[in-house]
Amino acid sequence: MKLLFVNASPHGAASNGYTLAREMIGASGKGARMQVIERDLVAEPLPPLTQDYARAVTSRAPDASQFDISEMLIREIETTDALIINTPMHNFTVPAALKLWIDYVLRIHRTFAATPEGKVGLMRDRPVFVIVGSGGFHSGKHARQLDFLTPYLRYALGTIGLKNPHFVLLQGLVHGDKAVSDAMQAAREQLTQHALFASDDDTIAL
Repeated sequence: MKLLFVNASPHGAASNGYTLAREMIGASGKGARMQVIERDLVAEPLPPLTQDYARAVTSRAPDASQFDISEMLIREIETTDALIINTPMHNFTVPAALKLWIDYVLRIHRTFAATPEGKVGLMRDRPVFVIVGSGGFHSGKHARQLDFLTPYLRYALGTIGLKNPHFVLLQGLVHGDKAVSDAMQAAREQLTQHALFASDDDTIAL
């Protein structure tokens, strides 16, 4: 089995979402040979899109060399069986690092086709899990702010053919250790509902 882990948290390994992602990877690898590709969008930032790239995307005879980074990122998805994204919610939506990754991955004629009925994904569907860390609450009875991240990512991933992402919410993380512990435990319990992370060991809870 091959899994792609995309990290967009500026806190890296210190983030709660990163910790949860590594637990998920460990649980999914039980009893199987697991190969993990880790793409850290903060530790190794992607270069910004250039005018040459924009020109190539819209050209009938593009300079293929402009797509080297895009191809690398797309192939990382294509060659894996599952995808885990760890991202914070920044100002109600995805951080800039993750938006840039999306801009490289969503490419007309490569990962989606434009049809009279709308955009159609060209990639094979596979399990996608998105861990969303936030200091406040944007979902549930304690929600005090809008959430543009979840619908945006659902639509963006669906555009390339990843049709049913599972969102794992870590909310209220600035409200102390108990809030963090409760959020992590709720996330672990949620993940046990998915066969990929099911475990007979209750202490792992994944």
